[in-house]
Amino acid sequence: MGRLSIAGYYAILDVRLPSGQEVPPARIEAELQRAKELLAARPCVLQLRAKGADDATVLALGRALASLCREQGIPFCLNDRADLAFLCGADVVHVGQEDLPLGEVRKVLAALGRPLPVGVSTHNLAQAEAAARAGADYLGFGPIFATGSKANPDPVVGLAGLRQVCAQVSCPVVAIGGLRRASIVEVVAAGAAAAAVIGDVDTSNDRAAAGRAIGAAFGRAQHV
Repeated sequence: MGRLSIAGYYAILDVRLPSGQEVPPARIEAELQRAKELLAARPCVLQLRAKGADDATVLALGRALASLCREQGIPFCLNDRADLAFLCGADVVHVGQEDLPLGEVRKVLAALGRPLPVGVSTHNLAQAEAAARAGADYLGFGPIFATGSKANPDPVVGLAGLRQVCAQVSCPVVAIGGLRRASIVEVVAAGAAAAAVIGDVDTSNDRAAAGRAIGAAFGRAQHV
């Protein structure tokens, strides 16, 4: 995998699994099928977010997704865990404010002999500036609007908050949280390099077409 490029549609496979319960093979296959639909849209990255899943499930799903992404030439990102990202062959690690600090993640990856790009979730200007100073390869910033994809979302930052962060940091910013295809023009105008749209894609009858529409809207908006 070449240099990480964050631009346009950033896909997230949001897998919600019951904590502590065995996951049937049919469920894993269903998630892989959903991933194939997201990959068909040619996102800049496919991230696995599997809150509550046990390590064995994340590892199994991560390895299968890493293989799918390699076939498509699309970077695979694992959320939260640098060790599992290494084990499953991920191309990118993404961490949140409650995970290991960026510097510690870099140490883990260096010790494993596989330094990877690292993205950091941020929810206000101070967090964004701190992550950028620490050397994050890109930032996730939001929620831009109210979102139902997280159990305990951070306060809504709005387009004004996004615009402020994009103006203050030099690394790419991925807008996230309550985004819809119709809001991409505003997100691009605020300075975001990419947009992570989850619910509007997942509830679409054609996820691949929905993802492609986001990428296309991003491309059009950047040339207005």
